[in-house]
Amino acid sequence: MNTEVVEVQVRAVLPLEGSFAVFLGNTEKVFVIYVDETVGAAISMFMRGVSKERPLTHDLVGHILMAFGAKVERIIINHVKGSVFHARLIITAENELHTKKLIELDARPSDSIALAVQQNAPIYVAADVWLAVEDMTETLAKIEKQGQEAKEAAAAAETIIDDDDDIDDEDIAAISDADIDAIANQSGINPNSDTYDDGYGGMDDDDEEGEEWKKGG
Repeated sequence: MNTEVVEVQVRAVLPLEGSFAVFLGNTEKVFVIYVDETVGAAISMFMRGVSKERPLTHDLVGHILMAFGAKVERIIINHVKGSVFHARLIITAENELHTKKLIELDARPSDSIALAVQQNAPIYVAADVWLAVEDMTETLAKIEKQGQEAKEAAAAAETIIDDDDDIDDEDIAAISDADIDAIANQSGINPNSDTYDDGYGGMDDDDEEGEEWKKGG
């Protein structure tokens, strides 16, 4: 495995039509990985600290690791082939004698990112992958700007409601429905595929979805 890596953070997680766009990067560069809705939602909830009534899949995995004295040490997005990313999940475990064991597992980037965010573990990208991916910094900045403008418009509309009871509900609904999917499409992100190839031959299966790297328009 390539030992030269670049540390990145999850910069944004945006819902799109049938998928989520996970923006990863640092001050130098940002790139995007498309993940399925279930894992994208999990990453988003971990980032926002959303509490859940019952543990979901990644919560359960985290609890199992904790029960065995293990934790996610780091993850590395170590390979990209065509539109498919691959990752390695690095886990450390300590037994009763305080003997540490390092375990490296092949994993989907989406699951790896979810667990890393859950456990505040660092995320790395192999240097060759970092050089291969397209820089989406300007696209993300545009999305964030338009998202902020949408929030400000919604806030302004609420203020108007307080002063004018004659405004139609449809007018307010039109403002409230300016979701991030439309913003992403306006910004040139256009993930048209309904299917995901996880690098293991699985397609269209909830347990075998994968990530696609797609260039912004």
